[in-house]
Amino acid sequence: MKRKDFLSSVIPLAASFSAVAGSKAMAEPDKPCIIPPYLKKGDTIGICCPAGNITTEDIQPALLKINEWGFNVKVGSSIGKKDFTFGGTDEERAADFQQMMEDKTVKAILCARGGYGAVRIVDKLDFKKLKNNPKWIIGFSDVTVFHSHINANHRIATIHSKMCNSFPSDWSKAEPVQIETIESIRKCLVGEKTKQLFTPNEKNKTGLAIGELVGGNLKTIESLAGSRSDIDTKDKILFVEDTGEYLYSIDRMFWNLKRTGKLTNLKGLIIGGFKVKPDDPGEEFGKTLEDIVLEKVSEYKYPVCFDFPVGHQKNNFALKCGVLHTLGVHLNECRLTEA
Repeated sequence: MKRKDFLSSVIPLAASFSAVAGSKAMAEPDKPCIIPPYLKKGDTIGICCPAGNITTEDIQPALLKINEWGFNVKVGSSIGKKDFTFGGTDEERAADFQQMMEDKTVKAILCARGGYGAVRIVDKLDFKKLKNNPKWIIGFSDVTVFHSHINANHRIATIHSKMCNSFPSDWSKAEPVQIETIESIRKCLVGEKTKQLFTPNEKNKTGLAIGELVGGNLKTIESLAGSRSDIDTKDKILFVEDTGEYLYSIDRMFWNLKRTGKLTNLKGLIIGGFKVKPDDPGEEFGKTLEDIVLEKVSEYKYPVCFDFPVGHQKNNFALKCGVLHTLGVHLNECRLTEA
């Protein structure tokens, strides 16, 4: 090959490698997350539906409680809309979420409910305005898409917590744990440091870990593998939860975590609530949740704890994703504390 022809073929290739390297560098995974400003009384929280639909009536208990906390509320255009299971079309939901991100008067965005739909709009969203004007994105379950995408690509902290559809309509009849978990959202928003003390499980692997907290719904995390929204777990404390899955499916998801390297360089692993579907008669899987997890992490030395109060359950406390935490798993107590 002539030198001129060789150079003409190499230069574009080098440029393409440079572009790829540059796009990866933009994420800066080793850079600490930006902590959005904490809220003060009079600040505004936006509410919208990036996934499943919800009625205006169904968000009223959340609106009343948020007002009681001293915050104002901006109700998004996706609330009350319905496109089959979704809170409006993909375009409507994306436009509402984008408007909330760009509105400088909105200091936090509370997703009204989960369901399914965030992955359908995440690539339609421009997060540049969020980076220029950081604000808290709040929710769990399907909202794991945003937690993972924002952490991996934009390094902004988010809040994993209950959403509007979990606020009780009659607080006088609410269980103490319901009140505590919803109050934990307010505490996160105003800057109180999170601290969870919970009962040890005899299958725990003891130890102490310090790292950035990341995680969410396990099925959603699995579905993001290999995409721009893939979760980065290196040197992190990972928490996972799920609901309505068979044990064999949970086993498959943990194999996915292991085979994609997400369990290799963890600082610690937290297993939240798992509502497991009963095995079909004659199709028993033969392993417990603890068996499944411990099999995948047997070669690693980091602490592992079960029964953490997070997930599709009443005992679902707010957690700050992207923020440094200390995890202490001991024989007599387990503790997760914001560092």
